[in-house]
Amino acid sequence: MQSVPASLLPSPLFSSLHAPAHIGIAGAGVLGRLLAWQLARAGHKLTVIDPASGSTPDYQQPRAAGFTAAGMLSPLAELECADWNLAELGWWSIDLWRVHVEQLRAVHQQDVYFAQRGSLLLAHGSDMGSAQRLLAGLQSKAPAEQGDVPLARSLGAQELQEMEPSVSRQLRGWLLEKEGQIHTVEALVGLVAAAEQCGAVFRWNTAAREVLPHAIDGERFDWVFDTRGLGARDGNTGSTATLPAANCSLPPFVHQLAAGSALPDQGMRGVRGEVFWLHAPGVELHRPVRLMHPRHRVYVVPRPGDMIVVGASEIESEDRSPVSLRSTVELLAAAHAVLPELTEARVVHMESNLRPALPDNMPLIQVTDGLTRINGLFRHGWLIAPALVENALQASGLAASR
Repeated sequence: MQSVPASLLPSPLFSSLHAPAHIGIAGAGVLGRLLAWQLARAGHKLTVIDPASGSTPDYQQPRAAGFTAAGMLSPLAELECADWNLAELGWWSIDLWRVHVEQLRAVHQQDVYFAQRGSLLLAHGSDMGSAQRLLAGLQSKAPAEQGDVPLARSLGAQELQEMEPSVSRQLRGWLLEKEGQIHTVEALVGLVAAAEQCGAVFRWNTAAREVLPHAIDGERFDWVFDTRGLGARDGNTGSTATLPAANCSLPPFVHQLAAGSALPDQGMRGVRGEVFWLHAPGVELHRPVRLMHPRHRVYVVPRPGDMIVVGASEIESEDRSPVSLRSTVELLAAAHAVLPELTEARVVHMESNLRPALPDNMPLIQVTDGLTRINGLFRHGWLIAPALVENALQASGLAASR
């Protein structure tokens, strides 16, 4: 496992809570489920509250944004809209996901697909100008010690075809080494099963309305985590004063809050994501690919069982309606341009959802005595969730040796 940069892990801001503490979690997305599993297996008593009907997705009702994702773990590609701190969180999280998946399988008999074969950036010859600008933008965010070593390695036509025989020969390619992917649905379902095996209680069909230090809707807890995403925007609000944490080294995304402060709106918005699941027997794809296009950032991600997930990185809209005809035509046409053999693939599922984002598109952890809030994961949720959980547990005095 790579060493964790000291700048990314805070010192505890509060005295350690010794197990078994009673901990409440509002929100059962990827953050809430990771927290529940980590804390339950450390010996704490867990109650998780969420409006969903259960651990598996009900596509007729609101559900965790994490279900509507392809599970790309791409620290380098995400530099397009992030900084190197987020990339380091991503590398750390990839290491954590590898360990988590091994533990889920070995200890809890939960199989979650995880792979780390790198990812590809692809572009048509006519879009080389846009591609070069994007690559230059990624490189500009690399630290000085990276020197002149390119983040994305250019591939010759023969090497690209040997690596991905089904990719169109009309495309240029660049390899982002060591990036990975995780099966989001398997992970979300597996985390709940593992947490329940450790004694966690999930209270489904219940929306948390008021989340305060030591309390969710009046129910008392030793500590509370708020991971509701956009659901937090509709709950308690108020003025927030941040305090410098004396003698503590805090990453930029961790804020200590004054006692009694509340989470303000802060300009939180929903960013629409859309995905299609294709059943494509015989179409060979070994790693995630992104098509660099002037109008779209389209990704194509393989999954076991001859499945391929196609989606758009982000759409600035809070529209929760079904996938539009325009998106269907444009995204599937782009996927077909990447993999011509998709002609006979079957569209077996499509969905849309909203991801929570703050104005700077960066995550935020807020900690006060008895309450930790994590929000603003934008399109980076699966990439950085494990590292954010480690940060939140450490800052809250709940980190444990496992």
